[in-house]
Amino acid sequence: MNKQNYFIVVLSIVLLSGCSTRGIKVYSNYKSQQSYSHDSSRYNNKVSKKTYSHPTMKPYVVRGIKYYPTVVNVGDEFSGIASWYGPDFHGKLTSNGETYNMYEMTAAHKTLPMNTIVKVTNRSNGLSTIVRINDRGPFVATRIIDLSNAAARKINMVGKGTAPVTIEVLGFESKGAKKISSTKHLRTKPQDTQKAAFALQIGSFSSFEGALQTQQQYDKLDGYSTMIKDVDNGGLRMFKVWLGGFKSEKEARDYKSTSIFQNSFIVRDN
Repeated sequence: MNKQNYFIVVLSIVLLSGCSTRGIKVYSNYKSQQSYSHDSSRYNNKVSKKTYSHPTMKPYVVRGIKYYPTVVNVGDEFSGIASWYGPDFHGKLTSNGETYNMYEMTAAHKTLPMNTIVKVTNRSNGLSTIVRINDRGPFVATRIIDLSNAAARKINMVGKGTAPVTIEVLGFESKGAKKISSTKHLRTKPQDTQKAAFALQIGSFSSFEGALQTQQQYDKLDGYSTMIKDVDNGGLRMFKVWLGGFKSEKEARDYKSTSIFQNSFIVRDN
């Protein structure tokens, strides 16, 4: 960005941050985020031949390690060590924005899509339980899943703290479901129709060419998409570049704090 455009960016932020955005036009060179349609087909305990990926899964970094949420099949199985978490996290926010309740049948996993329903079997005693993934973790290399206290009790591993388990992907539940549906009614692909309501304003220009260049430079960065907002505020026309696709203000704020856009500001994408 040259000095003239940089000056315009700074000036426009000062002048327009408190203004309404009437007369906005949007220029976008990307397709809208995929929303999975409802699938009324019933789960029939057969392994799906098809793979599915959750549209909001983005790579993330914890303790210097980058994790890549993965594509999964209904029927996939994984083995490893399970642990559980409880009182220290009870009432705090999970990675998908819900409030953690250690008495509900939920779990944390590093890479499975949010709202994946899995069957967890304790290989030491044969006991099993079904949980919904709504959090990220455990961030210990030797462990693959963190169960809620209630789920851990179901497979008799609370006292010992860990157990060797097998995880089987059964299907996908709606976001925020308090109870897991019968496995016969689980969807065979992830569901997420929530509108991406937040974005980062990463530039503001008096010329469309400058905005277009910025849009093209950063589009698809870390899985997010850019758009240009054509804003007319009382004769002062500006082209604002937004980086969008954040499902919550917290997601946008966390990304802003760790990205190259620390000087940007969060806007609501209505």
